[in-house]
Amino acid sequence: MFVGTCSDAGKSVINTAFCRIFLQDGYTPAPFKAQNMSLNSYSTPEGGEIGRAQAVQAEACGILPHTDMNPVLLKPSTDQTSQVILNGEPIGNMSAREYFRSEHKTHLFCEAVEAFRRLDKNHNPIVLEGAGSISELNLRDRDITNMRMAREVNAATYLVADIDRGGVFASVYGSIMLLPEEERCLIKGIIINKFRGDVSLFEEGREILRRLTGVPVVGVIPYFKDIYIEEEDSVALESKATTACKGKINVAVIRLPRMSNFTDFNTLERDERFHLYYTNEPLEVEKADIVILPGTKSTIADLQAIYDNGIAQAVIKAFQQQKKVIGICGGYQMLGERVEDPDRVEGSLTEIKGLGLMPLVSVMQHKKVVCQSHFRFKNQESDCTGYQIHMGATTPAGTMTRQAVLNTLSDGTTDGYWLNDRCWGTYMHGILDNPVVLDDLASGYDVAIIGGFDYRAFKERQYDLLAHQVRKAVDLDYIYSTLSV
Repeated sequence: MFVGTCSDAGKSVINTAFCRIFLQDGYTPAPFKAQNMSLNSYSTPEGGEIGRAQAVQAEACGILPHTDMNPVLLKPSTDQTSQVILNGEPIGNMSAREYFRSEHKTHLFCEAVEAFRRLDKNHNPIVLEGAGSISELNLRDRDITNMRMAREVNAATYLVADIDRGGVFASVYGSIMLLPEEERCLIKGIIINKFRGDVSLFEEGREILRRLTGVPVVGVIPYFKDIYIEEEDSVALESKATTACKGKINVAVIRLPRMSNFTDFNTLERDERFHLYYTNEPLEVEKADIVILPGTKSTIADLQAIYDNGIAQAVIKAFQQQKKVIGICGGYQMLGERVEDPDRVEGSLTEIKGLGLMPLVSVMQHKKVVCQSHFRFKNQESDCTGYQIHMGATTPAGTMTRQAVLNTLSDGTTDGYWLNDRCWGTYMHGILDNPVVLDDLASGYDVAIIGGFDYRAFKERQYDLLAHQVRKAVDLDYIYSTLSV
């Protein structure tokens, strides 16, 4: 198990690295996180919903994602409430106060343990991930993700510390020494993450931490920028580009207040034809060649927000100026004539005017659609893949012609709306991971770089590069010695 001294210490990436290392070494690993909180989720083949990080880790393990890998997922709806997903299915919205009531936490912990046991029957080892800091004393009795889970399954636990943010000695010492003895004895090693410069300069630091805590430092992992692993935490958006540039196709993704599934656009960062940036500034929208409205946890609230900040008008203006405008999931709903919520699934507002670029009406529903899909994009022959996660249905205001269908699914059903080559919308997350869609997006622009970028092959190379980097940086023999594999 990998736990942290703080949020964003790098637990997810290190967990991913060990998933690939164990696979390379001939084992059958699987990831596990008892409870995750994220708006970046993923659909499993059986139609359940889990955190995106566990889907990435499953990919590194060479296996399909499953709801047992993340039995409890919290998707924030407002600043104080979240939708609770249990074993892949939504069970309602709860405030933090409601969620942390003891009877809820006891039930959810039991469900998490059962999910772990099911995974444990078929995989070896299970690579667990903690959440945030392991030493939040005020949350200890309500925490089902960190040391309580480690204690339940007797996990060999490794503490990850981010040296780049400073205070590494205090954070490591405090994190370990604030644990009760029965939990402290589970900590088998310390991993110092994001080290800049000559790693050998930390030799004295290793000895100091061992002496202070009685726990060895088993690895110092260098800070790297040339390996790309998908991140689910919205903190990652802080390092993304926010302005247009010259010489490439500028793609502006509207940074909605409750934006979800921003990993939909990672492929645009890697394809050299495009320059991707995130913005909520109308002037930056004007500079874009392509504007994308992304998914959101709260379509109506975020649509109201972009009316208030001028982005809605900027998107409409971009469309009028013959620029490409794309909508995905909640963004697709926004492009229609209106969004209705008669049962107040999202909030108190029952209807809002859409941007009016497409003759569509979206109605929010209680039942969530969660599935993986194979489809043909614009009736082309290529087999494309993606996944859907949404709680609304979108229908044309008039009669939809065959030409207006964007995607034809393998079962004969359809998805999305194709207004013209400059404007379309879809519920399909991951649609941009398909080369045929990227090439279509780039069509009509003067770019010299040949298309056909294979994002899936690119990700496989990144997992191998990450595993190689971490292998060099840790005492793998020691780590294996602490496991019963």
